[in-house]
Amino acid sequence: MSHHRRLIATAAMLAAGVVAVPSTAAAAAPSPVGAAARPVAAGASALPKALSAGFRTFTSPASDSERGQGVPVGATSSQGVAATPDPTLRVGLTGTTDSAYGLNLVTSVTGAAGVPLTVTVAWGDGSTSTATLTGSGNVTSDHTYPQVGAFKATVTVTDGRGDTVTNSLSGVTAGSDLTPFGPTRLLDTGTGLGAPKAKVGPDSVLRLRIGGNHGIPTGVTAAVLNVTVADPTSSGHLSAYADGTALPATSNINFVAGQTVPNQVVVTVGADGYVDLYNASGGTVNLITDIAGYFSTTAASGYTPITPHRLLDTRKGIRVAQAQVPGHSSITALIAGAHKGVLPATGVTAVALNITASGAKGAGFLSVVPDGVTSITTSNVNFGANQTIANAAIAPVGADGRIRVYNGSALPTDIVVDVVGYYSAASRGAYVPLPPTRLLDTAAPAVSALPGGDYLHLALNVAWANVTSWVLNTTVTDTATGGSLAVGWDPNTQEMYLFGSAGRPATPLYSSLNWTRGETVANLVQARPGPYGLVDFWNTGTGSTDLLVDAFGMYENR
Repeated sequence: MSHHRRLIATAAMLAAGVVAVPSTAAAAAPSPVGAAARPVAAGASALPKALSAGFRTFTSPASDSERGQGVPVGATSSQGVAATPDPTLRVGLTGTTDSAYGLNLVTSVTGAAGVPLTVTVAWGDGSTSTATLTGSGNVTSDHTYPQVGAFKATVTVTDGRGDTVTNSLSGVTAGSDLTPFGPTRLLDTGTGLGAPKAKVGPDSVLRLRIGGNHGIPTGVTAAVLNVTVADPTSSGHLSAYADGTALPATSNINFVAGQTVPNQVVVTVGADGYVDLYNASGGTVNLITDIAGYFSTTAASGYTPITPHRLLDTRKGIRVAQAQVPGHSSITALIAGAHKGVLPATGVTAVALNITASGAKGAGFLSVVPDGVTSITTSNVNFGANQTIANAAIAPVGADGRIRVYNGSALPTDIVVDVVGYYSAASRGAYVPLPPTRLLDTAAPAVSALPGGDYLHLALNVAWANVTSWVLNTTVTDTATGGSLAVGWDPNTQEMYLFGSAGRPATPLYSSLNWTRGETVANLVQARPGPYGLVDFWNTGTGSTDLLVDAFGMYENR
């Protein structure tokens, strides 16, 4: 059975897959949650449809069969029976990508009744598999390719009497690898870069070219963008999605009038090479977009998640001087070999980060670039005076194994950088883009807000599904007090929650987003599930908040 079918079968459990747990003191060993656990939402039941849409089916009809050289008329088989080619022998192929690297192939054979057949599949990567069949019927085969990319599987059917037919099926894996790029600014409607110099109107879409733009190849499957909303004239949100697809019921950035707000977006690219940026507000906005990488079915860098690790913190002097970074200055962080070798000493091409500006003396921005870059033309975090704000980033790494964080403000600020994963040619996690899908909305009718000090979990996959991380956009709204959101993996099973025997997980050490009372704040997370597919969302503040979670893709190992 393939990984994809297992995921979909398990998704039937998700209707009860979100549980909020009342706050208790954290213990060294997990204690049972028991009957106090209360269900709050069931939005993750939308996941099966998204998973199905993330995979493709390829066909080669029986009419495309090619006959081999039959035994001449009058010849006899080894059993002494006259052997002539079977004019009815045909083979049709249907292949479905059912995981990042996997293909489920159905071989449909039509042949003479009672005749033994041998079915051989040459997968196109040097490996073969063989099955037997009598007369007409179907043979189902599963295969995992060693890397992402195009494939051509060739099936040969022989009937033991010298007659042979072949058919071939061409396709491409569902998984994609990352190629770090830039970072490079693709769009600024305030200056006329990449689009006319004009603000995006109310309830309007801006189409942004990705494939074939600035040297980015055509055929890319997804793009790593930092999108910034600037100068909005009213409150609203922005949604990013593949051009040529329907507007999703998801969001990437929330804003109020006059606010400048960034967020990282991993967005599927349309077949025409474009992505759509939708201004869901009654006012106008300027949009700024920087690209830091793209995914494609050309083998490049896979993803490896790690337990979040603090690379540096100027507030506490962690691997950097204990002092705010002056305006128009930068600091570097060593990636190669960091975290006592958890990050490899060589081969890391990019890192997945969460970057926080805190205690700034004035408004400004942070930029993360490969060390060695001297011209800063992009941004990752925009902040105001005394604001604490975080943003995710997938950052290319310099040739010296370092990244550089630049303070674009004229005044000092503290900087905190956490790493949650890395990309390398040796990493096995391939990215599977999914249609933007809302998994959770605690603000929906008959659903509860997440209390301060509590957590809830989403059951997203099972241990043997090989999904190592989910690309999610998290949004907090209706925040009763200031606080922060931490996202971590859960060691329990879904059944343990359902039957009241789940232990309370440890609270994650580092937060993914911060807010003040009344704010609506979003941030992207690359969430690593627990061994049984559960992801926890912790409200580490004292007051309640509503939480929205949207899914955009997943990483899966071969």
